[in-house]
Amino acid sequence: MNFANPHYFYLLLLLFPMIGWYVWKQRHAQASLQVSSTEGFAKAPKSYRIYLRHVPFALRLIAFSLVVTALARPQLTNSWSKSTTEGIDIVLTLDVSTSMLAEDLRPNRIEAAKEVAASFINGRPTDNIGLVIFAGESFTQCPLTTDHTVLLNLLKDVGCGMIEDGTAIGHGLATSVSRLRESKAKSKVIILLTDGTNNRGEIAPLTAADIARTYGIRVYTIGVGTKGEAPYPVASSIGIRYVNMPVDIDEKVLTQIAQITDGLYFRATDNKTLKAIYAEIDQMEKTKLSVQQYSKKQEGYLIFAIAALIAFLLEILLRYTVLKNIP
Repeated sequence: MNFANPHYFYLLLLLFPMIGWYVWKQRHAQASLQVSSTEGFAKAPKSYRIYLRHVPFALRLIAFSLVVTALARPQLTNSWSKSTTEGIDIVLTLDVSTSMLAEDLRPNRIEAAKEVAASFINGRPTDNIGLVIFAGESFTQCPLTTDHTVLLNLLKDVGCGMIEDGTAIGHGLATSVSRLRESKAKSKVIILLTDGTNNRGEIAPLTAADIARTYGIRVYTIGVGTKGEAPYPVASSIGIRYVNMPVDIDEKVLTQIAQITDGLYFRATDNKTLKAIYAEIDQMEKTKLSVQQYSKKQEGYLIFAIAALIAFLLEILLRYTVLKNIP
């Protein structure tokens, strides 16, 4: 048994002045009677009250000691438990180029991707998940973490225009690999979402895919965008107007990346399809691990608090009934 607040035991030092006060009171608070001789009382029977007269005070000391023990918060930590958890590290790699503002997905591609990614994160509370964003360059928005509150807050802040424009798929993938290369997880996964063709960066997408395979990382690629053309907002002198822009996704390269790393390629043409893709990946990446953990601490103060209450009530009962002092 451990105690969360052991410093409360210093209150037990108050027992000494309490006992001293009681002894002093017993000596000075009783009325005296002077008699010439006590021989007449020598054979008088003694009442049980004489032997029990100190019991109420003893009960008070016990009640006080039990209250102090309850305040110290005794905790039981003597059991083991087994739990099942996911042994997967995941990096979400998100394209934030300005083409992600196209509104073939609602309200636009970037916001739809963030919404579905947030739902995916909430559905995997035990996994380490990180976030990498890329456009003309790439950087880690959030390293691998199980603190999904922080991750979701950082995901919420993601938007187009954060970094130099362009589509450096190879750089985005390489940065994600660097986040996972030292991972000891049983399964390492990258989910890469983009809506374009690699046109920036010094690292070719397939080269980055080969590196991922070397580290045993599986890459799921998602091409997001409708077939044909998509409405894209353009600022003008009269406000925002929409221009239909051709959707150009390099599905061949994205498919090859997935094949090289033993992953899969998906095409998301609307919000419903995108949600279904993340749901499918979520179901595929379920690696159960049995973990033996020491049990959580159990609070044990209640039994001491109840015992203190019983002792206090018993003291009151005895003091004002069978052991009541008559002046």
